[in-house]
Amino acid sequence: VQVVESGGGVVPPGGSLNLSCVITGLTFNHYALGWARQVPGKGLEWVCGMYSDGSTYCLESVKGRFTITRDNARSTMYLLMNNLGPEDTAVYYCSTDWYRGAVPLRNGYKGQGMQVTVSA
Repeated sequence: VQVVESGGGVVPPGGSLNLSCVITGLTFNHYALGWARQVPGKGLEWVCGMYSDGSTYCLESVKGRFTITRDNARSTMYLLMNNLGPEDTAVYYCSTDWYRGAVPLRNGYKGQGMQVTVSA
């Protein structure tokens, strides 16, 4: 299994980023998927997750700003992040085996993480 993330970077407050995660070597459409982040000085948290049926969940603090989607034909998951603020600065990871209540990144296949920095 290979997990390749892209799309991180530096963006000013109010800006947008679209993170991508390509996962190959498994039956992509069978898996629930999620995005987690590690904020400096804090623990890991799930940001958004999506079951294989397409139902989604996002943290209250990102609802209305972040959107998780998946393209099963391309084995790719996305996280569109709008109206970013400094509090969104973190290392972001994509992972399989997400479900509500799961310990972030304990199980499943995961990426190496990418930095998202929101700064003027």
